[in-house]
Amino acid sequence: MSSRVCKIPFQGTENQERELRALIQRLRGQEGALMPVLQGAQEIYGYLPIEVMEMISTDMGMPLEEIYGVATFYSQFSLNPKGRYKVSVCLGTACYVKGSGDVYAKLQEKLGIGSGECTPDGEFSLEACRCIGACGLAPVMTINEDVYGRLVPDDIEGILAKYREA
Repeated sequence: MSSRVCKIPFQGTENQERELRALIQRLRGQEGALMPVLQGAQEIYGYLPIEVMEMISTDMGMPLEEIYGVATFYSQFSLNPKGRYKVSVCLGTACYVKGSGDVYAKLQEKLGIGSGECTPDGEFSLEACRCIGACGLAPVMTINEDVYGRLVPDDIEGILAKYREA
């Protein structure tokens, strides 16, 4: 794992902790409670930092290793913070054959981060995804809810500039 993955320290609030503990209290003891607790924790915090998994472990009486194993097995969970702007590049077949790999490489270069990482200022996070269903616009990337299609690497700097100025 890269040392760049999480330069942003955990900044949970008392309200978030109260909300998580209430969720655990409501679900604890139910069969299969760990998945909805992890899903709820990620909704509350935006990701699943070790501090949150430790709270879940303590309050549910489960080994941290088991919680970590579930959190890392399912792709829906993120152990790293997401940036204010979540950049996702489609590397599905249609996008890849039309150059999304080069677009992705340019994003890594311009942002100075790799897949699953967040910029030190917390502004951008980067991830690859498989087909988002916009094959006719290949290659495609999204930034939060904004979709960009028919991209070439030279488009990246201008697109990122719009978000840096926001």
